[in-house]
Amino acid sequence: MMTKPVTTPQAPSANSGSGMQRQPSSLNTPRAPRRKGFFARMFAPRPVKAGESFGAPGQGPSFAISVVTVFALLAIWVAITSSGMIKPLFLPGPRAIVEKFIQVSTEGFAGSTLWQHTLASLYRVFGAFALACVTAIPVGILMGVSRIGRGVFDPPIEFYRPLPPLAYLPLVIIWFGIGEFSKVFLIYLAIFAPLAIAARAGVRSVSMEQIHAAYSMGASPRQIVMHVIVKSALPEIFTGMRIGIGVGWTTLVAAEMVAASSGLGFMVLNAAEFLASDIVIMGIIVIGFFAFGFDLIMRYLERVLVPWKGKV
Repeated sequence: MMTKPVTTPQAPSANSGSGMQRQPSSLNTPRAPRRKGFFARMFAPRPVKAGESFGAPGQGPSFAISVVTVFALLAIWVAITSSGMIKPLFLPGPRAIVEKFIQVSTEGFAGSTLWQHTLASLYRVFGAFALACVTAIPVGILMGVSRIGRGVFDPPIEFYRPLPPLAYLPLVIIWFGIGEFSKVFLIYLAIFAPLAIAARAGVRSVSMEQIHAAYSMGASPRQIVMHVIVKSALPEIFTGMRIGIGVGWTTLVAAEMVAASSGLGFMVLNAAEFLASDIVIMGIIVIGFFAFGFDLIMRYLERVLVPWKGKV
């Protein structure tokens, strides 16, 4: 007795003549990635560098963010001054600042042009800064490598460092008079303390493993100081230089308070007596421009001269 084989019904194929075709499912088709917006790309973290498992906090370029911040502040400034919320006596608009900048550059203010005021201030600040670098950095290194040097220089530096320059300005005038030297010396004292302390901190941060490795290779104490300690302390020294020049520009206004006939600080103080807020703001912008420009130069030199910073 033969049994009839059982046949299973087959599903209709897509090419069958029934006219029914399989529609592609929308769930299976991949969607194209959406392009990130401008602000999303701006604030996106930087890709991880080779050899790193995770990106360090704070990595990534910030130039675009800084540009947007500057334009936002300018827009707020224009909006406030144009709406009349604040009187021009207290906050003039950017257009008034530009017009005053041109006027002072050509006609002058308080007996000198803007360029003459700027040259006088640059001479005082950078003259004091150069003198502080020549003296404060060796003193800071000596304080770091010698207990005798630390015992001699640490008490006077730590004593006068917290004092504001206006506190010892009368004493500087009594000792050195009201000439140009007293102004430069006052700025020099303000820069000397943070620069010496930064150099000392850089020396004390050198790892003992590097010093022992140099000794094991036959280095002398002089070579240890010059080729190991000083080079390892360079990042801290550059940081101290950046802080010191900022303190120097801050002290400039106090130094030009007494018997000065030119200078950016003198111009700002003289304009404040006549309620010329446009000249005051213009002088502040010029001082900030030179201070920021010097800071950018110091950052560039640090990247060139200390390429190992943050990698050791």
